Amino acid sequence: MTMPIVVGVDGSAPSLQAASWAGREAAIRGAPLRMLYAAARWAHDVPLVPQPPTWGTEAETAARDMLDHAAVHARAGRAHLSVTTDIVADRPADALVTAAEGAQLLVVGNRGRGGFTELLLGSVSLDVVARAPCPVTVVRQSPAGDRGEIVVGVTGKPGQDGLLNFAFREPALRRATLRAVHAWTHPATRWPGDMQPVVYDVEAVGEEEAVLLAEALAGWREEFPDVVLVQDVVHEQPARALIDASAEADLVVIGAHSGVPALLGIGSTAHAVLHHSRVPVVVVRP
Repeated sequence: MTMPIVVGVDGSAPSLQAASWAGREAAIRGAPLRMLYAAARWAHDVPLVPQPPTWGTEAETAARDMLDHAAVHARAGRAHLSVTTDIVADRPADALVTAAEGAQLLVVGNRGRGGFTELLLGSVSLDVVARAPCPVTVVRQSPAGDRGEIVVGVTGKPGQDGLLNFAFREPALRRATLRAVHAWTHPATRWPGDMQPVVYDVEAVGEEEAVLLAEALAGWREEFPDVVLVQDVVHEQPARALIDASAEADLVVIGAHSGVPALLGIGSTAHAVLHHSRVPVVVVRP
């Protein structure tokens, strides 16, 4: 049985946009879609007893109506899509992380009903990205039409096999080009204790970084010979390079813990891209 795609919804505009994106993703992957609404029975996790045994009838009905509405968004133009809906009495982040254990992809909006409008990314989305056992897509906005390009951030360091495996499989689903972006600001350290030079030749270092990127991708090019691959080496901060590349892409794929120090368990680069990308972002944790 094909593993499902799980999407978290709460009736907010971002979650409905996530539902629409997840429906399209499920259709192109030939996967069932599971829509999940989670809410703790006591607001703010107040430790009061006894807990109410069941949801109130009105709350249950409202939640079901909201899920039905979200399912309509997910099925738009995809009448045969298999969609199931569930209500879970738990903290949203915890419920989504648990549901992700049996999923191939988890999809969330950039913020929910409880988020402050001035925040670009909500706490639930960040929590889920940091803890989910499967790749997570955060949907902030989607391009008006297919642009035919997927962007993946490549560091050239060990530990990106899962990221590159995911990224190289995506173009076949979308008939897209894969753009591998490798950004650098200073010469890379080659071994522990290696010192970065104060003065260096930008062009020469750029050529070395291009070799590093080519070596990181060589095995994947052999495994996926039909993927049209563009190798892009940029003298820029990694987050800025990926955000700029997102302007012409359909999707950005990044790894977690790509920055030092790690921020909220995902890395500073991933954190910045999630906040400012112009298209949905998939985070693939090691």
